[in-house]
Amino acid sequence: MVLFTWLAVPSHGQTTPANADVSAKLPAAAQDGDVPGVTNIVLVHGAFVNASSWSKVIPLLEAKGLHAVAAQIPLTSFADDIAATKRAIALQEGPVLLVGHSYAGAVITEAGNDPKVAGLLFVAAFAPAEGESVSDIAKTYPAAPGSTEVRPDNFGYLKLTARGMDEDIAEDLSPSERKVLTATQGPTAAADFGAKVVNAAWKSKPSWYVVAGNDRMVSPKLEQDTADRIKAKSITIPSSHIVMLSHPRELASFIEEAAKTVTVK
Repeated sequence: MVLFTWLAVPSHGQTTPANADVSAKLPAAAQDGDVPGVTNIVLVHGAFVNASSWSKVIPLLEAKGLHAVAAQIPLTSFADDIAATKRAIALQEGPVLLVGHSYAGAVITEAGNDPKVAGLLFVAAFAPAEGESVSDIAKTYPAAPGSTEVRPDNFGYLKLTARGMDEDIAEDLSPSERKVLTATQGPTAAADFGAKVVNAAWKSKPSWYVVAGNDRMVSPKLEQDTADRIKAKSITIPSSHIVMLSHPRELASFIEEAAKTVTVK
């Protein structure tokens, strides 16, 4: 049984402390000549939302002295999303910590090979290896509850129903916030989830991971297994899938920690 039934569509609260639940090895120690810390953060949104999903996290990062920008990926194809992310990276002055939510974990896995990217941070996200897609990973886990609320259109795109937004992706947000998310969600090309990663950046760059403990769109077990697989330092936040809006302070603190400890070659 697949995690998301919609992946098969053809293409026509309280927070765990930041030092808790570390699921795997810490990023590799710095080598002689390496410089600790980056100040540029590029944030990449996932499916069914847009760059405004980072609206609560950005001011918190800026208040910590970091420069944060959110890439607006079009969700029209995996290649288009990677290209948009690379453009955002190119505009930064200096090295970057690249952060991706959900489907965008696959995007940063590929875009993260850019030499300006010093590290990767995954938020309730997929992290495919070479030759894998989001769909390939998802089908090895039981279907998540939210999978039944994704609807295809006649143009090869998918959207989440209002019920799905209310109950499965943003259930710990206010009713008004959920209504805005439903109204502004970006249609996502169904083909995005079947696109294969060519070169997985997490194999050569340090990674961090946030598990959303109450996730109803991606299995928390899948998330924890992913953190272990990519040898990421991880924390678990008892959050819905949309961690950046429901627990922005905890997420911003973890991003800040990663930015301070990542090393620049």
